[in-house]
Amino acid sequence: MEKIRLDTQRCKGCYLCIANCKPGALSLSGETNGKGVITVKVDQEKCIGCGCCYAMCPDLVFEIL
Repeated sequence: MEKIRLDTQRCKGCYLCIANCKPGALSLSGETNGKGVITVKVDQEKCIGCGCCYAMCPDLVFEIL
């Protein structure tokens, strides 16, 4: 079940989300967006839906479902 949805085109690569994800559900995807930024991916199995990534992200990449 998907807990978080990402709009990776909004990502500017600050990676505050990865640094602050306590369960370690976020990592680099290895893919780049239209800005040339390596985007973030979420491991839905590890994600607990806490919303920390949403709160930390200045670019509104995350949507909590």
